[in-house]
Amino acid sequence: MIKGSKICGVSDQNTLKFIVNHLYPPKFVGFICNYPKSPRYVGFKKLEKLLNINKNKSLYVAVLVKPDQKILEKIKNLPFDYYQLYDCTPGQISSIKKKYNKKIITAFTVKDKSDLEGYKNFNDVSDIYLFDSKGYEKSEKFDHSLIKEIKFSKKLMIAGNIKYNDDLENYGKIADFIDLSGGLETSGLKDQSKIEIFLNKVKQIKNET
Repeated sequence: MIKGSKICGVSDQNTLKFIVNHLYPPKFVGFICNYPKSPRYVGFKKLEKLLNINKNKSLYVAVLVKPDQKILEKIKNLPFDYYQLYDCTPGQISSIKKKYNKKIITAFTVKDKSDLEGYKNFNDVSDIYLFDSKGYEKSEKFDHSLIKEIKFSKKLMIAGNIKYNDDLENYGKIADFIDLSGGLETSGLKDQSKIEIFLNKVKQIKNET
């Protein structure tokens, strides 16, 4: 059952203000903090200014790909509620979680069933599991049915080229949270009309379940 949504890759003030002030805001808003290959990457100075915007009912998520000490120290005083971590070992995540006192979304990139092996190793250090595609910045798809039969002990979030006008009810049979980024864009920029449809649709599904 869908408990909420995440809008990821927010990089401008107008979009962020629209999202956090929406009547049905997402549970999570994600910011790409250390992956310059992504067109949604936000440099530190811009990030500081962006996060001055009151999050209201949403939670702010730092999206980090194999973060080093430098970026972790840089962002430690920013108002993030969660760190979403890619390409980290359970030991690395444990150290980050303890030192910076953040909740953790552990991200797994999936192409086939073999990529699902080992997720239980992260049980003690994760608050939420995120299953994403291998595409990173490219918003590629993966077969979401691969995770359908697995019984998880953590809340589950799914991403991977999901569109704002997809049949979102189907994702609710798999996961607790739906994570969209590129699926809310037009010509590489967040599109408020698509965000509007998406957030209203998530609210409608939650009301029906």
